[in-house]
Amino acid sequence: MAERPGRRHRGRAPGYNDQHRTSFGPIAVDLARVVVAAQRGDATEAVQRHAAVIRRKVWRRLPAEYRGAYLIDAARAYLSLGDLRGAARALVDADSIAPAEVRCRPVARTVIAEVARGHPAPAGVARLATLVGLTR
Repeated sequence: MAERPGRRHRGRAPGYNDQHRTSFGPIAVDLARVVVAAQRGDATEAVQRHAAVIRRKVWRRLPAEYRGAYLIDAARAYLSLGDLRGAARALVDADSIAPAEVRCRPVARTVIAEVARGHPAPAGVARLATLVGLTR
C-alpha cells in the first residue's frame, strides 16, 4: 500500500530526504557551493552562503565528521577575508563537533597555526594550537 507523502516524510526536516543514509541531498550541495566559492577565491560569497547553511535545521542532521570537515573549510574562507574571529569560531565549533577532524587533519593544523599567529590569538584557538602540538 502506498504511503501518503505527508505521512512518509513526517518528522524529517524539509529539504533533507536521506532515506538511504548517504548524507547527500540539497544540504550537501549547498555545503559544496560554499567550499567551491572559497576555493575559487570568492571568500565573501563563501562566508555569506556559510552563514545561511549553518542556520538550516538539516545542518545538525549531517554526520559530525562532515560538519567538522566543512567547518575547517569555512574557517579557511574566513581567513581569506582576514576575519580571524570568524575563522576561530569555525575551528572551535568544528572541534566541539568532530575533534578528530580538527586535531588530525593536516589542513586543520595549518588553519589553526594561521589563526593562532593573530595577536592576541583567540582563546579557543590557543587551546587548539596547544592540543595539536603547535604551541606549548
